[in-house]
Amino acid sequence: MTAPRLEIRLDRIRHNAEVLVGRLSAKGISVTGVTKAMSGCPAVARELVAAGITTLGDSRIENIERMRAAGVTAEMILIRSPMPSHAARVVRAADTSLNTEVEVVGALSAAASAAQRRHGVVLMVELGDLREGILPVDLHAAVEQVLGLPHIDLRGIGTNLACQSGASPDARNMGELSTLATSIEAAFGIHLAVVSGGNSANLDWALSTADPGRIDDLRLGESILLGCETLERRTIPGLHTDAFALVAEVIESKVKPTQPWGAINQAAFGAAVATGDERKSARRVIVAIGQQDVDPLGLVPPEGMRVLGASSDHMVLDPGTVSPPVGAELRFGVDYSALLRAMTSPFVAKVVVEVD
Repeated sequence: MTAPRLEIRLDRIRHNAEVLVGRLSAKGISVTGVTKAMSGCPAVARELVAAGITTLGDSRIENIERMRAAGVTAEMILIRSPMPSHAARVVRAADTSLNTEVEVVGALSAAASAAQRRHGVVLMVELGDLREGILPVDLHAAVEQVLGLPHIDLRGIGTNLACQSGASPDARNMGELSTLATSIEAAFGIHLAVVSGGNSANLDWALSTADPGRIDDLRLGESILLGCETLERRTIPGLHTDAFALVAEVIESKVKPTQPWGAINQAAFGAAVATGDERKSARRVIVAIGQQDVDPLGLVPPEGMRVLGASSDHMVLDPGTVSPPVGAELRFGVDYSALLRAMTSPFVAKVVVEVD
């Protein structure tokens, strides 16, 4: 089998999705399954739908188009504010999009009018993480403008936390989002079908709160794919954390000095990383994968091994007490960053592993 490759266990992804859908449903919260880390992989998308998820979200319109072309049957939401230059593609492929600029919604309105279609909009609110969002003080004015645009349906409001600055979801900011939803409905005489509280970072709050207020949707990716919450990367009880494995092939296995020599300056990716230790020599292994394919810092090497560093297409390991030969395959666990980059790399094969 080819290497490098990312092995995917669809059954484990489906199990994780089913568990989270069930637990959140008991709180009155639905799940939007986020497919961006999987580059909109249709096989994964179908497992999410089979697990009871009716809405899929992705940050790239190309991924939504890919799922549409593959016949995936689900509501599709673009979870990154659309580029105005993509407005026609967005209204053609996505049912709804998350937005922060009225000017962009205007472009969507024009594209939807030209296509004689309606497009749903969720306005994102800035609640402290300082990524995307309309400031709460400006939200009513934005709602008023959006309601006046033809072929646009204001479906709701939402927020995003713990992505840019690490601001965490809690009773205060989730309560503020609920209050904003209620105030908009009262001011404009409308009903907001969606109040999207955030992403996998919201799970601890959502599953522990007695009253989620108006929050009725969470956008979940990492928790489904990797079985962990994202504030401290703790494993979620009952979920699989090994739905993915990155397999790389050994292309060099030698005993070498543990300290570099000669004049030392910057390495390929900036400051040189110290890889030496007190030993004068030790076995060093190189596998055929690098920064172009994966985030080396996001890999969990085989037990007893240690990742020493990586350039574009070589990753150097200290294999510990073992001596893997040239041609051997090594299996690595992945975190979200490593998974995202491996799925995006055209040089990493994606292989669905059949259930035993």
